[in-house]
Amino acid sequence: MADHQEHSADLPECPSAKGGGLLPAELRAWMLLLAATGAVEQRLRAVVKEKLDVSHDEFLILCLLAEQPEGGLRMTRVAELLGRPKTRLTYQIACLQHAGLVSRRSVCGDKRGVEVALTDKARRLLTEASGPLAETVTRSLARIMGPDQREALSALVPDLAEESRAD
Repeated sequence: MADHQEHSADLPECPSAKGGGLLPAELRAWMLLLAATGAVEQRLRAVVKEKLDVSHDEFLILCLLAEQPEGGLRMTRVAELLGRPKTRLTYQIACLQHAGLVSRRSVCGDKRGVEVALTDKARRLLTEASGPLAETVTRSLARIMGPDQREALSALVPDLAEESRAD
């Protein structure tokens, strides 16, 4: 099994980042995104569990809710954005509610609608954990992507350029 502490220079560049294969550029780009996402998720799971004591899927829900300027999101919208079945989402929301991280309320004028929002506790925990979580994302992306891909993503992840220089 590969050592997780390998230096990115020791790793071959992701094959999807290179041209010359059978795939058109769009599919190569998609494969690179999948590889990058997988690398980030793999390393992020442990940090999320340690810092927030939630599953990766529950963390994604918290992230969606954290990006809402005011209030929360309807559960149907959360399920839609995450591509999750509503029944699974209901269970995850219940776990987050039990942990004191989200609140649920009926949507005014719609007896079936339920809106979910972050609690102050969740906001505090996300604020405290954001540094190590962001660093995990940056290091994971820097490890899997070549220089051209890092440059293309640097507008979205500004510290990615710095991380590649540190390698």
